[in-house]
This record gives sequence, structure tokens and C-alpha cells, in this order.
Amino acid sequence: MTFTILLIEDDPDVSDALSEVLRDERYGVVVVKNGFEGLEYLRSHEPPSIILLDLMMPVMDGYQFRAQQRREPAMADIPIIVISAGTMGQQVEGMAATAVLKKPLNLDVLLTAIQQHCQSGS
Repeated sequence: MTFTILLIEDDPDVSDALSEVLRDERYGVVVVKNGFEGLEYLRSHEPPSIILLDLMMPVMDGYQFRAQQRREPAMADIPIIVISAGTMGQQVEGMAATAVLKKPLNLDVLLTAIQQHCQSGS
């Protein structure tokens, strides 16, 4: 079984590097540049195993994306891992994220969080 990760990240350097690492780990990876594109993807494709979600993006940020995602039953239960370079306050706690990781990312910590989720059968 191939696990698919939806990476919502506006920085092409970050998304390229993460995609390469995740593909090397045998995950399927889909990259979109903002929350709006993430919602459009989720509405038209099979749900991914997990979403890696940046918070600070143009068009629709990670907070707006997560709020909308949780309002739509078909995608509400897809877990997220928040990744951000910015200051993360109480608003992040209310997002019910599987993990919250600060950039620059520790890849071992990220891969462990993804593996724990994917092995749990979710």
C-alpha cells in the first residue's frame, strides 16, 4: 500500500526538498501552493493519508485551510502535521494537529510522525 501525502507549502525550495525526501521514503507526494489549492485537490481526488500543512501562505493560509477542511465531512478527518517557521500560538493548539513542527524541519522527527500515523492504519 502506498501512502499519499498532500504537502501544502508555498516555498518551492521547501516543497522540492520535502518532496524528494518523502519520495525517497516511498511515499506518494502531491504538492500544492496554498490552502485554496489544497481544498480543490481534496474535493477532486481520493483523500491522502496525511497532510503536511504550512501556516503562512498567500491566498489561503494554513489556519483558514484547516477551518474549512474541518467543516467538510468528506475531508474533515484527514490528519495534518503543521510545519511553520513562524510563531505558533494558541491558535495552533485548536487545529487538532497530529504534530506541530518548527522549520527548519528535523527530518527524522517529521518522518517518525508520518510513519507513526501511517502505520496506525489511518
